[in-house]
Amino acid sequence: MKLPNGVTGFYNAKHNKQPIKDGKQFKQHCFSIIRRNNGKVLEFLEPQNATNFFKVEVIVFNKHMHILLNEHYPFLALASFVDFENIIFIHEPELFKQFSPFYKILDMEELNEPLYMKEGTGKIILESDNELNSAELEQIAYWKPKSVGEVIYNFWD
Repeated sequence: MKLPNGVTGFYNAKHNKQPIKDGKQFKQHCFSIIRRNNGKVLEFLEPQNATNFFKVEVIVFNKHMHILLNEHYPFLALASFVDFENIIFIHEPELFKQFSPFYKILDMEELNEPLYMKEGTGKIILESDNELNSAELEQIAYWKPKSVGEVIYNFWD
């Protein structure tokens, strides 16, 4: 997957900042889809200072999971576990199908794709396909994410 400019939430200039996704609309989609499937929304969290994604905790299909939406791009993923050190992405075809008219669904293979980096003349060079800006590359060099998913859904501050 090609990582687009601004997906991490870091920028080297304010005028390059991507717009923030509409949290109200996302919340409406989540409540509607989860209720339609006899599920329950437990918590809806907007991006915080150290996160770049919306996180919705739900119980649906008798499973506890999290719905994640990147703050700047319409990238949606599902996870069974989310914390600062680890996100375990999962596949739930029925929810993917229902959210797909509104968001780009990222599957486990894309999200778990390794990040390829090498050190160049005093800086980290990301070999994975990307359009990331210099501020994002600096954050990647500092936080050392191991996968594409850790870049798209991060806890960096």
